[in-house]
Amino acid sequence: MRRRAGKMRHLGLSNLNVRELNEARRIAPIVSVQNEYNLQNRAADDVLAACEKACLVFIPWFPLGAGRALRSAKVKRFAARRGVTPAQVALAWLLARSPVMLPIPGTSSIAHLEENASAALLRLTPEDLAALG
Repeated sequence: MRRRAGKMRHLGLSNLNVRELNEARRIAPIVSVQNEYNLQNRAADDVLAACEKACLVFIPWFPLGAGRALRSAKVKRFAARRGVTPAQVALAWLLARSPVMLPIPGTSSIAHLEENASAALLRLTPEDLAALG
């Protein structure tokens, strides 16, 4: 195996379900899972729960959902009330959703990077999470 040969330090998987994750974990130690997950697409809720139980990092790909969720009236209103951008709301929601969540949003400028990073400062209450769905 490449790991024994020193060619691989950690193993992460992408686009899998809970059964596949459990099967993979019987074969090799897994450190992270990357599945699509965002305000609009939560199909991987069960995979996220399995990652939490096993203390595996969950990396949501498409964390902003190609902007679809950011255009929703509910997210826009919430962002306006808090004085933040819809993208910051979406990223804060991901961070509040689980302690194993590690969103890695794309960025195109320093200003965009700062906007994304400041989402970590936005604290969402259980009521906020419920309001966002």
